[in-house]
Amino acid sequence: MKSGDDKIEIENFTSPGKVYRVDRTKFEAMREALLAVLPSGKPGIAVAQAKALLLPMLPQDLFPGGEKAGWWLKAAQLDLEAKGVVQRETTKPLRLFKP
Repeated sequence: MKSGDDKIEIENFTSPGKVYRVDRTKFEAMREALLAVLPSGKPGIAVAQAKALLLPMLPQDLFPGGEKAGWWLKAAQLDLEAKGVVQRETTKPLRLFKP
């Protein structure tokens, strides 16, 4: 059985004030990979491009074959946006960057 220490609380940019408890190890791996691929400043890169760049960086034991990476990418994106670490350019498609 996992302990409560295996969870981390994350925020959601689109739902201010609401927190979610998720697996700490998976979240931190995704957050690290996402921050590694995002450029500083505009115009940023599209989410699909970020995913393609970060997939090879993810630990295979956590994300075998990229499994569930899309969900974890969105969770990390929204948390980092809520914290002001990442910003979006509201283009089509949406582009992300580090301010």
